[in-house]
Amino acid sequence: MRMIPTQYRRDTDVIPTLVPALTILVFNVSFTEFWQGSRMSDPPAFAEKPLSLFSSDEAPATQLPNRRTPSYIADHRKRLRARFLSGGAQAMPDYELLELVLFRAIPRQDVKPLAHNLLETFGDFNGVLSAPFLRLTQVKGVGEAVVTELKIVEAAAHRLARARVMQRHVLSGWDALLDYCRTTMAHRDTEQFRVLFLDTKNTLIADEEQARGTVNHVPVYPREVAKRALELNASALILVHNHPSGDPTPSDADIDMTDKINAAAQALGLSLHDHLIIGKSRELSFRSEGFL
Repeated sequence: MRMIPTQYRRDTDVIPTLVPALTILVFNVSFTEFWQGSRMSDPPAFAEKPLSLFSSDEAPATQLPNRRTPSYIADHRKRLRARFLSGGAQAMPDYELLELVLFRAIPRQDVKPLAHNLLETFGDFNGVLSAPFLRLTQVKGVGEAVVTELKIVEAAAHRLARARVMQRHVLSGWDALLDYCRTTMAHRDTEQFRVLFLDTKNTLIADEEQARGTVNHVPVYPREVAKRALELNASALILVHNHPSGDPTPSDADIDMTDKINAAAQALGLSLHDHLIIGKSRELSFRSEGFL
């Protein structure tokens, strides 16, 4: 086949050889411009993005059955948060504090009716936080997200109260100890038996749940309590259990069990400082009432 001299070739003969090269060139240029542009427009690696949780989670102005919109809806969440930050929880009733918790679980909805319903069902703010999972989910409008937020707040409250008594002198911080016991036990729907173990300086070195029971009974084994005290090298004990009925008056079984634990402790050189029964609104001390 005769070769055509280069100077006589048509432009169309050159195009097929140029297309792949131009494609690669255009791609490289475009990618380089895109990469440089994206790097220039990207925010710093550690820049904090605005959270939509606090800027766009307001409830829409939904009309009531009487065709009127609730007067509190507009910017309600923003105003409630501002009040909390400026005045603290002391200036807010239980239902508003509960609303603040529900905001995180239910965005862009009016949660005030649900807050009132929860308080009517469980009595007070502490009762709502301490309510069992299944009972909470029986309330209309409560799902896993709501239960999770409530239990996070409850766990935080327990840890805060516990931190105020652990590794501290118990007898000089008796009020803090009572607050801790109320926070963790007053609203339980079944009995729980705990033992607080103290060292020779009456510093709280361990707080352990020994048993869980029913609504009116919890099995306790004095030998196990004494054995655990020796394992922890404790010198003294404080017994604590709750009465789900709300009445902290000790039963005959409570008194008998306390006497047996006291006898076991004394045999091992341990001191039983007190036995506290936690009710719904008050507590009873065996030491103060003359049972010890």
